Amino acid sequence: MKPGKVEKYIYDKIEREGALLLSLIDPDKQPFDAGAKIAELSCNAGADLILVGGSIGAQGLILDKTTKMIREKVNIPIVLFPGNVGTITPFADATYFMYVLNSREVYWMSTVQIQGAPVIKRMGIEPIPTAYIVLEPGRAVGWISNANMIPRDRGDLAAATALAGEYMGARLVVTDSGSGAPEPAPPQLISAVKSMISIPYFYGGGCRTSEQAYNIIKAGADGVQIGTAFEMLENDPKKLEEKIKNMVKSVKTAAKDRIKKKKPETKPLLPSIKIDRFLKFQQWLKRKNEKKFIVKQKT
Repeated sequence: MKPGKVEKYIYDKIEREGALLLSLIDPDKQPFDAGAKIAELSCNAGADLILVGGSIGAQGLILDKTTKMIREKVNIPIVLFPGNVGTITPFADATYFMYVLNSREVYWMSTVQIQGAPVIKRMGIEPIPTAYIVLEPGRAVGWISNANMIPRDRGDLAAATALAGEYMGARLVVTDSGSGAPEPAPPQLISAVKSMISIPYFYGGGCRTSEQAYNIIKAGADGVQIGTAFEMLENDPKKLEEKIKNMVKSVKTAAKDRIKKKKPETKPLLPSIKIDRFLKFQQWLKRKNEKKFIVKQKT
């Protein structure tokens, strides 16, 4: 399966800007106008993608109507973040076609994907093969998916799991500490995951401040998913838009700083004075060799 428009958009954004901010709308918590308003403010403030989904209740009429209203307000891609086979709507551009890589149940590894694949194909939604990994504390998604949650201090386990996902065909890795997690995963875990894989990596869960967003991207993530932090300010549009702008700025700044850090400092091999002398020596040597050649020809 070739990459679709949204997947290409993600790669292009990472290539040009270094990292993405993804605004997550849960129709169960922000249905209809509420969800559409947060999405609109997110788009206006510079968010790169709108995610729609949730672990409980984000399906049926609520999902369809909310996603359709979002579609009318934004001009950036809408990607489904499905909590089950019912969390699919034709009003989205694409969907994380994901499997919970560390679930204890085969249902979340393959059965639900088998149920959903024909529906996605009929609706014409772009699937993005996604390895989904639940970290401690996991919250609702950890409970729903019966995940064998990865400890926060075991970046090696998270990295090995992410690598397995890439080897199994995933083209995107998402690690999630769960909606409403008290804080993000440690930077060491995020760095460990990114250092092991060659595909885009998004982090979600517990990110509430611009500083945290900066640290997540600086640690290596290609994108950060924000839900609860925006949800908490839905009744104050001005503060919400300002927060989103600050988050976007932090994400983009961290990406630039990370790129600068990777580039080695270019220093001249020799001081400029020595370089001048070296060049003069080369010219002298060339003239000397030319004279030798002329003398040899005459003899």
